Amino acid sequence: MWRLWQLRPWVALSAIFALVMAIYSVDTIGVLPPKLSPRSLEMATASTHVVVDTPTSSVLDLRQNTDNLLALTQRAVLLGNVIANGAVRAAIAQAAGIPMEDLQVAPPNTPAHPTPPAGAYNNSVSSIAKSTRQYRLSIQANPTVPMLDIYAEAPTAHTAAVLANTSVLALRNYIDRLAVTEHTPPTQRVRLLQLGSAEGRVVNQGIEWQTALLVFVLSFALASATVLFVSRVKQGWRRAALAEQRATG
Repeated sequence: MWRLWQLRPWVALSAIFALVMAIYSVDTIGVLPPKLSPRSLEMATASTHVVVDTPTSSVLDLRQNTDNLLALTQRAVLLGNVIANGAVRAAIAQAAGIPMEDLQVAPPNTPAHPTPPAGAYNNSVSSIAKSTRQYRLSIQANPTVPMLDIYAEAPTAHTAAVLANTSVLALRNYIDRLAVTEHTPPTQRVRLLQLGSAEGRVVNQGIEWQTALLVFVLSFALASATVLFVSRVKQGWRRAALAEQRATG
């Protein structure tokens, strides 16, 4: 501690350096013009559940046999894959106000395909890891009943809720348009029943302050250790030079 007190100007510079690094960890620092743009470090989630049914309600009508439920369960997997591609995914991204390529969608797994296919998130893993603004949808199909579980991730609770709720609305609109194009009678169309509206919540509240504090402590410790190391090296050189002068004198 006494040594650090003797090097207090350098310690002060170390503190300034640590402060700049802490700010940089939570804000993007602009030079021309000078400005701070907050980084998006928070992550929010939302979820909703959808029953895939028929107009006569195969799920609730006891007169319907179990074969109908099995067919609907398989159809739910198909509809889950429809969300991950094409017009439905584009409509979800538009409602959330994000580019379509920024929306990562994982379709439901099946016994034949227990893991997501390559490119399921429409981006490489490395690019996702580098991004702090992630928009993800995970579609899971219940293996025993015709139900889709939709889980959304986004930087804000509002956007996460929009992603989850719009997934149902966009899929329903897509099915209705397709039914009209194919002249499918209303009594033969799939019906989607959303079990409650999704509500988003932030899962890492206060992450900005935690990140800034951690970066400050680590940066200050590293900078101070570097100052001490350089100081001791210089002190060793001076002692060696002084000893050499005495030996030659």
